[in-house]
Amino acid sequence: MCIETAENSTVDSADISVLLVDDEPNILRALRRVLRREDYRLLTANNGEEALVVMQTEPVDLVVSDSRMPGMDGAELLSRIQQHWPECRRLMLTGHADLTSTIRAINEGQIYRYITKPWSDDDLRLTLRQALEHQQAERERRRLEALTQEQNRELALLNAHLEERVQARTRELQQVADMLELAYGELKRSYVTATQVFSALISQRLPRNLQTNTQVRDLVKAYADTHHFDEELKQSLMMAASLYNLGKMTWNDQLLATPSDRLSTQDRETYQRYPVAGEGLLMALDYLEDTASIIRHHRERWNGSGYPDRLKGEEIPYGARLLGLAVDFIELQRGLVLQRRLPRDDALKLLRKLSGRVYEPEMCEAFITLCIEQAPDLGMGGDQVRSLDTRRLEPGMILVRDLHSESGMLLLNEGKQLTRDLIERLVRFEETEGTRYVLWVKLPDGDPE
Repeated sequence: MCIETAENSTVDSADISVLLVDDEPNILRALRRVLRREDYRLLTANNGEEALVVMQTEPVDLVVSDSRMPGMDGAELLSRIQQHWPECRRLMLTGHADLTSTIRAINEGQIYRYITKPWSDDDLRLTLRQALEHQQAERERRRLEALTQEQNRELALLNAHLEERVQARTRELQQVADMLELAYGELKRSYVTATQVFSALISQRLPRNLQTNTQVRDLVKAYADTHHFDEELKQSLMMAASLYNLGKMTWNDQLLATPSDRLSTQDRETYQRYPVAGEGLLMALDYLEDTASIIRHHRERWNGSGYPDRLKGEEIPYGARLLGLAVDFIELQRGLVLQRRLPRDDALKLLRKLSGRVYEPEMCEAFITLCIEQAPDLGMGGDQVRSLDTRRLEPGMILVRDLHSESGMLLLNEGKQLTRDLIERLVRFEETEGTRYVLWVKLPDGDPE
């Protein structure tokens, strides 16, 4: 039980034992009456000998002893208690001007305080509370001191081997850092590869003549390489080009095959939600945050008439502007925008016509120039790049364009170095599928062919 005093001190009195020692029963009764509301566990003794017996058999926190008693007086009793139970607080009651006895009690019994008779009840209660609070504070001090000493011993043991352990740990961390650096590089490459595989799976949902992701990706890569994009933006764009159709996967076959300018009002609303749906499906993947943003905004228009957020001009993320150009260029030729398929040159003319309204003018002109100068094999220029069938492949050649099966499944990703075993497996796969593949490869350095 916690008892609060008018002086704002608190004493947990429920487990506190107080021993009252006096040879006069009236005094003991008076003391018990004064302290009965304090909820202490009160013990009594009529003389010093009885008090010592109680001390030996009961836990006692505080002793209040009369100074003058027959036989053993208060000073001697408190002195013995101090010797054997030094943590017990000691108070003396004195009703006589006995300076010698009081000094002896202070010196030998090291009493906390003496109280004169007759006493003030309030002063007596306050004095006991203060004595017990002081005792509890001293116990806590000793506990913390012991804890500090133990912690210091442990710290000394740790410090004895700290330098050696730090050096060993530093070596371990350096090894881990080196491994993480390698793993991170591989992980970034695997992100791109994973999105390409997923893109191939998306393509299986579409008819062969409507599969556009690979062509869009080639266009984006060619533009990024030509304009020397930083690696982070390039990777985000490549993944966005691979996954931009993700939000269409819940559409029915009729909606997938209907040109966007022929959609009904209801279907047009569904169509215009696909960028947001694609972003939502990627939202849980933190490393695809930029990719998701590009997908969300690739249908915005330079004049602010696009969707979903009607962004205007440079409010549209740079990557989204480029992806929108590439998507429209390919989908115009596939019949996914207009009811008829536009020839390549007509698609380029339409892009130029819409420059400044749908597309950023400067980017649109650079994109058209790229398509004209590098057509039909975007990004494949250079004397060391060849288009070869599987029978002409050699170990060491590096694939510079993703290889897809007839069904659109990704077989090998760009950057893969060919080995003898891999080439043989490709040949066997062709025989099984009853088809022939042509691969765009970079020749090994020093091989002019």
